[in-house]
Amino acid sequence: MQRPRAILFDWDNTLVDSWAVIHEALVVTFQAMGHVPWTLEETKQRVRHSLRDAFPRLFGTRWEDARRLYLDAFTAIHLERLTALAGAEALLAALAEDGYYLAVVSNKTGALLRREAEHLGWSRYFRRMVGAGDASADKPDPAVIDAALSGSGIDPAAAWLVGDTALDIECAVAAGCVPVLLSALDALVEQTPNASAALRFSDCASLLRGIRDL
Repeated sequence: MQRPRAILFDWDNTLVDSWAVIHEALVVTFQAMGHVPWTLEETKQRVRHSLRDAFPRLFGTRWEDARRLYLDAFTAIHLERLTALAGAEALLAALAEDGYYLAVVSNKTGALLRREAEHLGWSRYFRRMVGAGDASADKPDPAVIDAALSGSGIDPAAAWLVGDTALDIECAVAAGCVPVLLSALDALVEQTPNASAALRFSDCASLLRGIRDL
C-alpha cells in the first residue's frame, strides 16, 4: 500500500474524548422533551449521525426545539470538559511536519467543532474542518469528503479517512477513500460492508508508525 496524500480525521472519540459531554447534553434534551434518557452505553452505541439527520427521527416535528436544547446544554460545558485522546496531538504534529494534507470530517456542528480545535490549539494542523451543516449533506454522505479536499487537487482515492465507527467506514467507501479504524469500539463495525478492507490501528502512536512504515 502507498502512503496517503491526505489524512482526514473524524473528531469525537477519534481525536478527543466527548462521550460524557454528549451524553449529559442528551440527557438534558431527552428529559426536557419528555423522553426516557439513554444510558451512557446506549449513547455510545447510538450516537453517529448529525443532529439534522438524527433528531427528526427521535423527536419528529419538534426536532428543532430539541436541537436548540441540546446545543445550549452542550455549549455550556464542552470546552471545560474537552480532553484530547492519548497521543492525538503528537500524531497531528508529526503528520503536519511530514507534510500531509490534514482535515477533519465530523458530524459535530461545524461552529462547535472549530471552537474546540481552536481551544486545543489544533487549528493550525488542519487545512479544512468540515462539520455538520458545512456541506450539502453530513457524514456518511461523500459530500463531506469533497468539502474537506476542496482546492487541494487530491483525489479521494489518495486519502485515508480515520474514524472509530461503522459510519466512518460507510463514508470512506462511498467517497472512494481508504477506511481506517482507530480504537474502534462500535459493535456495528463488523456488520458493515467493506469492513474487512479497513486498516485498523489500536491507538494514535500505532497509526503514526503504520503510516511512516509504508
